[in-house]
Amino acid sequence: MTTHPSIEHHPDLAEMRTRFERVTSTPRAQAVEALALITGLYLAASPWIAGFSVLTPLAINNLIVGLAFCLCMGGLGSAYERTHAMAWTAVVLGAWTIIAPWAIAGEMDVTRSVVSNVITGCVALCLGLAMAAMAGRNRDTRA
Repeated sequence: MTTHPSIEHHPDLAEMRTRFERVTSTPRAQAVEALALITGLYLAASPWIAGFSVLTPLAINNLIVGLAFCLCMGGLGSAYERTHAMAWTAVVLGAWTIIAPWAIAGEMDVTRSVVSNVITGCVALCLGLAMAAMAGRNRDTRA
C-alpha cells in the first residue's frame, strides 16, 4: 500500500496560495464579487420586486437559483483557491435564469418575468465568466 503525501507538503503550495490571494485582493475581483452578491439577492427577490410572484414555480425557481448564485459567488473572496471552479456553476445558473421563464412558466406570456430574468441572467452569466476568466488569466501570468 502506497501512501501519498498530502497537498500541505507540496513545494508549490505557498506560491499557489499567494497567487490566489493576489486574484481576490484586486479591486476588480472584489467588485465582481459584490456585484454578484447583489445580482443573486435581486434574483432571489425578483418575483416580489418585479411583481410576478403569481407564477409560483418561477418565483420558487428564482428564489432558489438566486440564493445558490449568492453562495457560489460569495465564497470566492474568502477561499478562492478552493472555490474558483464554482464560478463555472455560476455561469450555468446565469444561463438557466435566462431560459427559466420559458422552461418553467411554459406558454404564459408575462413580460415582466421574461425581462427581469433575461437581464438578471445575462448579468449573472457575465459575472460568472468574469470570475472564471480571472482564474484562467492568473494561471497564465507569473509575477
